[in-house]
Amino acid sequence: MKLKDILANKSKVVTINKEKTVHEAISILCQNKIGALLVLDDKERLCGLISERDVLTESLNRDNLLRKTMVKNIMTAELIIGIPDDDVKYSMGIMTQNRIRHLPVIEEEKIVGIISIGDLVKAQLDQREYENRYLEQYMFGVTP
Repeated sequence: MKLKDILANKSKVVTINKEKTVHEAISILCQNKIGALLVLDDKERLCGLISERDVLTESLNRDNLLRKTMVKNIMTAELIIGIPDDDVKYSMGIMTQNRIRHLPVIEEEKIVGIISIGDLVKAQLDQREYENRYLEQYMFGVTP
């Protein structure tokens, strides 16, 4: 699969002009449920990218309201969770479908851990590497 195959199933590219405010960027990020915006100059040329992490860093450095705002007032309370026996592909599908990047893993009402979409991608890549090595050994009698 190539990047163009993935892009064929995606909708529009969401952008922001470099002269817009961080508040406007946050609004666009939230409205579109995305983690980053491509930043364009006045001639519609790509000149950067602003991500959630950029916004968080700037908020920490500048916003005194964050010192007063309680976590309970902004947290996501309706959680999608996983269980330890969930399959990686299933979990990846659930996370993709719901546009979430973190999945709490619960067993018998106890927290077992938290999985990120990056963890799942890495697990898939590691599994493919293992399978490729196994196939090479089988086909060519090569040992590592």
